Amino acid sequence: MGGQRALVAPGRASSCGLLVLLLPLLLLTRCRAEEEVLVNTKLETSDLRWTNHPAEDSQWEELSGVDDESNSVRTYEICTRDSPSSYWLRTRWIPRGVATTLYVEIRFTMVECASLNSRHCKETFNLYYYLSDSDEATPTHPSWMENPYTKVSTVAADHLMTRGERRSNVKVLRLEPLKGAGLYLAFRSQGACMALLSVRVFYRKCPPLQRAFASFPETVPHSLVEQAQGVCVENAVTPPGEQSRPPSMLCGEDGQWVGQPTSSCACRPGYEAGETDVRCRACPSGQFKAGSGPGVCGPCPDRSNTLIPGSAYCLCLHGYHRADSDPPHAACTRPPSSPRSIVSQINDSSVTLEWSEPLDRGGRVDLVYRVLCSICGTTSQGLAGSCSPCDDSVLYRPAQRGLTQRRVTVWGLRPQTKYTFTVQSLSGVSALSQSEPASDRVNVTTSRDVPPPVSGLKRVAASESSLSLEWNVPVLQNQFIVLDYQLRYSPKEGEGAGQWQYVSSRSSSVLVSGLQRAVRYQVQVRARSQAGYGSFSPEGSFNTLPDGVGSHLVVTAVLVSMGILMLIATAILALYCYRRRVKDSEQSDKSGHYQMGQTMKVYIDPFTYEDPNEAVREFTKEIEASFVKIEEVIGAGEFGEVCRGRLRVPGRKENYVAIKTLKGGYTDKQRRDFLSEASIMGQFQHPNIIHLEGVITTSCPVMILTEFMENGALDSFLRVNDGQFTTIQLVGMLRGIAAGMKYLSVMSFVHRDLAARNILVNSNLVCKVSDFGLSRFLTENSSDPTYTSSLGGKIPIRWTAPEAIAYRKFTSASDGWSYGIVMWEVMSYGERPYWDMSNQDVINAIEQDYRLPPPPECPASLHSLMLDCWQKERANRPRFCDVVSALDRLIRNPASLKVMLPEGRSVSQPLLDQRVPPSLSSCGSVSEWLRAIKMERYEPSFFQSGFTSLEVVSQLNTDDLLRVGVTLAGHQKKILSSIQMFRVHKAPPTLLY
Repeated sequence: MGGQRALVAPGRASSCGLLVLLLPLLLLTRCRAEEEVLVNTKLETSDLRWTNHPAEDSQWEELSGVDDESNSVRTYEICTRDSPSSYWLRTRWIPRGVATTLYVEIRFTMVECASLNSRHCKETFNLYYYLSDSDEATPTHPSWMENPYTKVSTVAADHLMTRGERRSNVKVLRLEPLKGAGLYLAFRSQGACMALLSVRVFYRKCPPLQRAFASFPETVPHSLVEQAQGVCVENAVTPPGEQSRPPSMLCGEDGQWVGQPTSSCACRPGYEAGETDVRCRACPSGQFKAGSGPGVCGPCPDRSNTLIPGSAYCLCLHGYHRADSDPPHAACTRPPSSPRSIVSQINDSSVTLEWSEPLDRGGRVDLVYRVLCSICGTTSQGLAGSCSPCDDSVLYRPAQRGLTQRRVTVWGLRPQTKYTFTVQSLSGVSALSQSEPASDRVNVTTSRDVPPPVSGLKRVAASESSLSLEWNVPVLQNQFIVLDYQLRYSPKEGEGAGQWQYVSSRSSSVLVSGLQRAVRYQVQVRARSQAGYGSFSPEGSFNTLPDGVGSHLVVTAVLVSMGILMLIATAILALYCYRRRVKDSEQSDKSGHYQMGQTMKVYIDPFTYEDPNEAVREFTKEIEASFVKIEEVIGAGEFGEVCRGRLRVPGRKENYVAIKTLKGGYTDKQRRDFLSEASIMGQFQHPNIIHLEGVITTSCPVMILTEFMENGALDSFLRVNDGQFTTIQLVGMLRGIAAGMKYLSVMSFVHRDLAARNILVNSNLVCKVSDFGLSRFLTENSSDPTYTSSLGGKIPIRWTAPEAIAYRKFTSASDGWSYGIVMWEVMSYGERPYWDMSNQDVINAIEQDYRLPPPPECPASLHSLMLDCWQKERANRPRFCDVVSALDRLIRNPASLKVMLPEGRSVSQPLLDQRVPPSLSSCGSVSEWLRAIKMERYEPSFFQSGFTSLEVVSQLNTDDLLRVGVTLAGHQKKILSSIQMFRVHKAPPTLLY
C-alpha cells in the first residue's frame, strides 16, 4: 500500500491554483458566489464511509493524505492491475435542492500502465449516478450494474504518474436533467491504479444583484436562460402606464447575468440617483425633484421653499402662488396691480375705454383684463347711488373677459344713463388669491336716444316652412333715421325652444324660411339708428301651416322625380360596375394573378384550424434552441420580451435575428395567440413584409424569430433623423410600404393597424410592414369583403377609416385610408397625426370633412394622393396597385416632386378639401356667412358674444373663437381661412347695421 499512498503526494500546482494567483480577489469572490456546493470531500475531516462493492473483496481503501496545497484530505485509492474485475465505490445520498443541473468536479491521480507491466491495467474509470427521492440505498440495492445506474462518462487521465513526475487531474462533468429529491454518485474501476483526491458536487446560480434601481434575487437557471423578476429598490417606483412592468433580467446557465435588466424603475419624485444606479437619495432641504426618472434635484424656484427633505415640489411663500398650468419648476408669482389711467370716449349709445398697463405685472406674462359694467340710473332721476349690474343688452368688442389688448368698445347703452365701468387686471394666479382682483373704474353718462320698441308685429302670410312678417316703423324723436331691423325667433316649446335665431332686414318686413311644419314660434324685433339698437318688441307668437293639398301635390311630384333619378342612377352604376369588373379581370391577367391555370395563393386564417398547432406546423419552421444565442434585450412586446440574437443554422451563414419571447406562466390561449402571428407571417414572402425565420416551441421559453431591422420603427427613426432625407428618399420609403400592402391586399389580407410605428426600417432604408396582431381574414367569395368585430376592442382612431370606426368594417380600402395617414407621418418626419386633438375631436373633424393639411415642404402631388386615400366613400379610394403606380410615376419624374402648394392653400378635392371656405366679403350678414361655410351651429354664440356685424367678425382671432365656443381645430381653421381671404382681398363687408 506504500505505492498507493505515493499517489496522493504533493505535485505541481493545478490550473485552478494558477488562476487564483493571477486573478484579483474580487473576481475570486464573485466566482465563489455563483456556485452552491452540495458535497466537497476536500473539507471533510472524518471518515467518508462510502460503500464498496463487492464488500467481501473490497479494493477501494479510504486513507488520509495531502493534496496539492499540502492540506490533509480523505482519499480513496485502488490498484487492481492484476485483475479485470469491476470494483464499485458509491457516495452517500446527496440532496439535490432546487437545481436541475449539477456539476461534479473530480480531482484524481492515475498511474501509467507502462510502469506497472500488467496486461489487465487500465488508465480510465467510469462515473455513474442513481436518482432517488430518499436515502434508500443498501449494500445490495440498487443493483451494481449500469442499469439502474446512469452512466455519466468514462473518465481518462490527462496526466499519468511516472517515477519522475507526479501530477493530478481535474475533470468537471455535467449531470442533467435531474429529477427527484437527490442522487448517489458511483465510481467503477476495472483495472485502474488511481486515487480520488477530492470530489466536489455543486450547481451554478446568479448571485443577488442590484442594478438600474432594481433588485434581483438569487436565481438558479433551469434552462438556457432563466428570467428573474425583480423589484424596485427603496424610493424607486415603476411609472404608471400600459408599458410599465416589473423589472426583469436573464440569468444564464453559467450562473452569469445576461445583458442589461429590462427595468422601468426610476427614482420617485423627491429623490435622485446616488453615486451609482442602485440607490435613490432624498433631495435636501431647499431642493426638489418634480417627476420620477433620471433627473437630479434642483434648487427651489424663486419665492418658494421646501419644508422637509425628499420633496417633489416647493411651496410658495406667503402672498405668492403658482397657477395650475405652471410647471413645478416655475417661480411663484402674485396677482398684478390695477390698470392705470382709464380714458373713456362716448359715442351715442357706445363708449370706448382705454387704459395703461399695471405698474406691477406680478412676475407673469399671462396678463388679461376684464370689464365690469354697472348701471346707476338716468341723470334726470338722480339715481346715481342705486347701481346694479348691466343686463345682456350691453355688448362688448372684442370681448368682456380675457382681453389681451388695453381697449374695449361697449355699446347697447341706454340714453341719458349713468354707468360705472370697472377694469380688472387678472393673471393665472388671480383665482388663487384670497383678495379681489386689482381694478380701476370710471363713470360715464350717455346722452342720445336709441329707437323706441317696435310695435304692430303681425303675420302677413305663412306656409309649411316659412312666415312672412311685418311691423310698424317706429317714430324717432330726433334727427336720426332707422338704419335696419333685427328679428329673432325660436320655437315656443319642444326641441329648440329658447335657442334664438337671428335675421336682419332693411325694411319693415321679412320672410323667415327654413322653419318646421305646424310649429308655433315666438318672435321679437328691434330697430337700429345711429345711436344704436333699441330694445326688443313684445313677444309675438305665430304658427306655420300643417300639410295641405298643395303640399301633397308637391310631395308627389318630388317623389316621382326622385324615382326617375334613382332609375337613371341605377343604370349608370350597373354600367360602371360591369366595366370595372372587365378592367379588373384584364389587370389580374396582366399582373399574374392567374398563371398556368392556378389562382394566386390566398391567406388562410390560423384561427380556422381546429388544432392551432397544425397551423404552426404548416406555415412555420421549427428551429433548434441550440442554434440561437440571445445577446441583449431590446424591448418589450405584448407577450414578453423582445431580444436581439444570432441564428447559426448548420450549412448557413450566421445572421442577426429579432426574437420575441413568451413569458413564463402563460395560458394555452396566450400561447395560441402568441404563435398565431407566426402562422400569419409564415404565409408571406415579399421584400417589403417582415420575414419569419422560424419558431422555437419545443423548449422554454417559446420564441418567434424574425429578420432583424437595424433602424427599428419608422416613426421614431424619422423623428431622430428629422430633415435628413431628400424627398425622393421619402417617396422611396412610401413606395416600399405601398408595395408590401399591395401584396397583402392581393392575398385577401387586411392589416387593420397600418401606422408608421408598425413599419420597420433596415440599414438600407428598406421599409417592411410588420405587427399582424390586429389582422383578420377577408372572405374570398364576398364581393365586398369586410371584417366585422363583434366584440369591439381598441381601435387606433387617428389611423382608422370612418367606416371602420363607426361600423367596425375593415377592408383593403380602410387600409388605404391608414396608408394616407402613414404618408403624412413620413412627410412630416414622424409628427403625430392631428397633433394634440382628442380622439373625439378627430372623429368630429373627419365627419365635418376636415382633412390633414400638407406637411411643410410636401409636394402637391403627394398631398393630392393623401386626399385621395381619405375619400369618405371607400369605393372612391385608390387601390394599392394604383398607389404603387402613382409613386412609380413620381419617382420616374423627380421634377414633379418640386411643385409645392401655395402658402395657406391646398389641392382642391371635391367633398374633401373644404379648408378654403367662401370669403367673408361675399356674404351680406353674419348669419348668411356662417351658413355659407356650414358653421350655422355657432350663430347663437356669435350673437351672444357681440359678434353681430361682418366688420367685427373680420377682426376675430383664435382666442376669440375659443371664447365663442369653437373648439374643434378644423372648424377654427375653416372660419379663420374665410376671414383671411377677406383681409387679403380687402373687400368691404356688408354690415348688419
